[in-house]
Amino acid sequence: MATAGKVIKCKAAVAWEAGKPLSIEEVEVAPPQAMEVRVKILFTSLCHTDVYFWEAKGQTPVFPRIFGHEAGGIVESVGEGVTDVAPGDHVLPVFTGECKECAHCKSAESNMCDLLRINTDRGVMIGDGKSRFSINGKPIYHFTGTSTFSEYTVMHVGSVAKINPEAPLDKVCVLSCGISTGLGASINVAKPPKGSTVAIFGLGAVGLAAAEGARIAGASRIIGVDLNANRFEEAKKFGCTEFVNPKDHNKPVQEVLAEMTNGGVDRSVECTGNINAMIQAFECVHDGWGVAVLVGVPHKDAEFKTHPMNFLNERTLKGTFFGNYKPRTDLPNVVELYMKKELEVEKFITHSVPFAEINKAFDLMAKGEGIRCIIRMEN
Repeated sequence: MATAGKVIKCKAAVAWEAGKPLSIEEVEVAPPQAMEVRVKILFTSLCHTDVYFWEAKGQTPVFPRIFGHEAGGIVESVGEGVTDVAPGDHVLPVFTGECKECAHCKSAESNMCDLLRINTDRGVMIGDGKSRFSINGKPIYHFTGTSTFSEYTVMHVGSVAKINPEAPLDKVCVLSCGISTGLGASINVAKPPKGSTVAIFGLGAVGLAAAEGARIAGASRIIGVDLNANRFEEAKKFGCTEFVNPKDHNKPVQEVLAEMTNGGVDRSVECTGNINAMIQAFECVHDGWGVAVLVGVPHKDAEFKTHPMNFLNERTLKGTFFGNYKPRTDLPNVVELYMKKELEVEKFITHSVPFAEINKAFDLMAKGEGIRCIIRMEN
């Protein structure tokens, strides 16, 4: 492409300070260095993680910054040493990565790459410790190595999954974070047997994706647990067959679920990050074979407390990161699930806004409206 090797000037939504509306600015995006890829972003979407770090209430604030990590785009140019992708390839950026060299990447059981594992504090590229974004010579920092709220962005090649060019990027872009996290938590980690009973704690985007995963796996009863009864109707589209609102009961929800299921559910997936919900999700599974999977990220000071007999009675507790998917190896296959119509993605997408109105997506999330809002980079 004519722009290869040159600085590109383009629009980006810059967060100048915590919690303040993003500002559309002209930024300069430097060419990719060794093992880096510059991507033209066509569609991006807002995930709760972006909002959490934009609010910067519980972590090191890094500003000015370009947020965004759930997206789809086309490779514009590649840096030295990049052989896995080429200009014109369709890709999904991923907030974590797969270097393919470390012990984790070489393990069939792990997706927690030593080199590219998520790092929310780092605002620069790992190659040289510098940002590829600037305004008037001053650096604008990266976020999770992706920064997709920009018309062009630079990423490490290990954080870029090459996908089927026939797949519509305005749909499959949502597979690069939350949907795959929930889907994989069910399919890859909980692994509900056909005809089993599954409880899903938290019916946001990740929880609905976990319900969808349980549905694809063949679970016969999928019980949604949420404090917001408004979510129950929507959740039926994702396979939920029954609902429990803990506020409607005067006993612990794990007891309610045990009574509903003759001793406990076969599998549970916890998608809220609330420590009490995590404990409930574990204690509600059936003894002898029950498996609970934790997906939600807890408060940094949270402690998980349960009686050891819960383990000795043959209940299993597991954790998962990004649904145990290896980004470059496995995401293309998740996209193929969509292409084969085995996975529905459209029902997760409830809103769409042009890039100039990106702050509307933040407003929708603040109000708890919708599931995913697609941000169109080109109107």
